[in-house]
Amino acid sequence: MEKRDYYEVLGLQKGASEAEIKKAYRQMAKKYHPDLNPDNPEAEAKFKEVNEANDVLSDPEKKARYDQFGFAGVDPSYGAGAGSGGSGGFGGFGGFSGGFSGGVDLGDIFDNIFGGGFTSGGSRSNPNAPRRGSDIVVSLSISFMEACKGITHDIEINRVEVCDECGGSGAKKGTSAKTCPDCHGAGKVNVRQQTMFGMMQTTKTCTKCGGKGKVIDTPCPTCGGSGVSQKKATISVNIPAGINDGQTIRLAGKGNAGTNGGSRGDLKVRISVRQDKVFERDGDNILVEVPLTYTQAALGAEIDIPTIDGSMKYTIPAGTQPGKVFTIRGKGVQHCQRNGRGDELVTVSIEVPTNLNKKQKDALQAFEDTLEDNNYSRRTNFFEKIKDLFSGKQ
Repeated sequence: MEKRDYYEVLGLQKGASEAEIKKAYRQMAKKYHPDLNPDNPEAEAKFKEVNEANDVLSDPEKKARYDQFGFAGVDPSYGAGAGSGGSGGFGGFGGFSGGFSGGVDLGDIFDNIFGGGFTSGGSRSNPNAPRRGSDIVVSLSISFMEACKGITHDIEINRVEVCDECGGSGAKKGTSAKTCPDCHGAGKVNVRQQTMFGMMQTTKTCTKCGGKGKVIDTPCPTCGGSGVSQKKATISVNIPAGINDGQTIRLAGKGNAGTNGGSRGDLKVRISVRQDKVFERDGDNILVEVPLTYTQAALGAEIDIPTIDGSMKYTIPAGTQPGKVFTIRGKGVQHCQRNGRGDELVTVSIEVPTNLNKKQKDALQAFEDTLEDNNYSRRTNFFEKIKDLFSGKQ
């Protein structure tokens, strides 16, 4: 494929300034970059062509030779004998040769394509930018009644705080951080290395300062230079009435302190509700089972029924059957999303007396002898069905 004039490749006139060359190169590199043109051989070829043109025109020495001798001045394959200044030719992927020696590196390209903060190794963020603190998650066990009625509970946590001694700087009191000698405060360094694409220049986070651009010669003895320390804190948690087992209460800004002036994280309190000996819960309804005596169920009675608000009187009608469910309105749990409360559902069971003496047995038998089939409607209906079953009247 015949080479095109380097100025033509970048859309420039011969004699363009260094700033014009750099601007044109960035625009063209962004337009044809493989990441923005996946599976596009034509764009890939143009990207290489753009890099080749920039490698020459951005280097004053190469540009001068190219302006005087053309391709022969910068590519030995054209027989010029002038060589290429040790930067290598453009066989294969020579567009990356010389590490973008005109002052433009991969970081510059990706800064323009992706809006900054990009290196060949992946994305990077400003380590000196404010960072939000992490969240703290704790579990809190409460009783059944506390969940129903609501409660304010104090909990003790360990959380990250800005160091009081150094104010978060990490440097010993009376001292301060110094500009990093390796990156000169930039937080990143340029690294040149030979790759399969030729000599490549990349931008990496400075290992000496961790990208902060500053180093601490005398760390704070309290926090060891981190700028933060662990401290105990007592937090008051308002647990609303009606909270359920497994729900989480979020307390904004009560978590770990941020860094570089960043905001605090949150405190998340996961609620565990212990079982109750009397009550159960179904949504916002309260379930309770109340045992009745045989006589109470047969004759009816006024009994005491437990609720989450205390004991209350309730009238059981005569002839109440085992398993009967009575609903007491508004005696359940407070609704979380709206006003009002659930109900209490009272299931009755009939307890058959045991350990009867002779007198009790005789009295009970005498009572039984007075009863007729119409006193036991369920029993009568059952045996009628059995009779029909065996007589073929189904």
